Amino acid sequence: MQLNPPARVLSGMRPTGRLHLGHYHGVLKNWLELQHEHPCFFFVADWHALTTRYDAPEQIPQHTRDMLTDWLAVGINPNEATLFIQSHIPEHAELHLLLSMLTPLSWLERVPSYKDQQQKLHEKDLTTYGFLGYPLLQSADILLYRAGLVPVGEDQVAHVELTREIARRFNHIYGRDDDFVAKAEQAIRKLGKKNTQLYRNYRKAYQEQGDADALATAQALLNHQQHLSLTERERLLGYLEGGGKLILPEPQPLLTRAPRMPGLDGQKMSKSYANTIALDATPETVSQKIRTMPTDPARVRRHDPGDPQQCSVWSFHEIYSDAATRDWVQRGCRSADIGCVACKQPVIDAMVQELTPIQTRAAEYAAQPELVQNILREGCERASDVARETMADVRHAMALS
Repeated sequence: MQLNPPARVLSGMRPTGRLHLGHYHGVLKNWLELQHEHPCFFFVADWHALTTRYDAPEQIPQHTRDMLTDWLAVGINPNEATLFIQSHIPEHAELHLLLSMLTPLSWLERVPSYKDQQQKLHEKDLTTYGFLGYPLLQSADILLYRAGLVPVGEDQVAHVELTREIARRFNHIYGRDDDFVAKAEQAIRKLGKKNTQLYRNYRKAYQEQGDADALATAQALLNHQQHLSLTERERLLGYLEGGGKLILPEPQPLLTRAPRMPGLDGQKMSKSYANTIALDATPETVSQKIRTMPTDPARVRRHDPGDPQQCSVWSFHEIYSDAATRDWVQRGCRSADIGCVACKQPVIDAMVQELTPIQTRAAEYAAQPELVQNILREGCERASDVARETMADVRHAMALS
């Protein structure tokens, strides 16, 4: 019996220019692991950049090139992951438009980040449909590739849940052909005598008694039937649950395992706070930024004892230093045996060591723009193949084919 293929993963980033350590530890390290475990689609969300910066599009092309270079430099492998640009796949816009026909306005207004960003970005014009509808565009991004997993932080789970609700609503409205039952019964006969009886028993147990275990067992049974086509399997999954054909599968959030990357001021590292260390920062820049970081205010003089928990530099030690170094910092700071300058040096050394190979690879890619263009072209072609297949099914279901 063959195992189920790994779920497809989709994730994207807005093109904001060269990336920083917050991006690396918060997003890219997870991508590096996922690309070896799942078929991954990573995209530049340039249309999303317009939702808050529609008046400054001229920066997007250069920011896109810089960001793609950084992805490749940290180790995202185009042979294992599909890299593409959102706007190069017009099906994103088409699916967004079609989903907008059936998505209640109240669903968009209740997305937590809608009002939150209106407050945080009060200096920008956010009174546009593009800003209100950006969660729906995110849903279209995910559903277009029928992604099973979407890596997100806890604050983004609500966006994935919205996508699940939209997929559920779409399948409920458009997922039943006129001859759905007849086609489902025809597909059942392909299961063989034993599996046909099992399927019918599980379906009855779920629909009449609400047996969740029977539903899960039946789903596993169908997923292991290699001779069924994708359409037949989706139809039988829908028939099993009492609905119709599963055209747009519901994705699951994949909570990322990422440390909170602190900024130079102790807040979350973000360009908005001007507290970042870029991936292309020189050793001199790294040293200057870390050396000027504020420390425990109780350490006014060199021989004043301090508390690492009250110092922004300690957050970097938790990420970059080994246990022995962290113990040295704890003892030395509290006893005033070491000064703040000495305490910061291991962090500087570790950051430079981490960034040096990334910068070397970035320079190599920057010197070969045609290589990056070819990687992008191939990625867009692969993404386009998947997008066209999904949209053919969507158009057929909505009587638009």
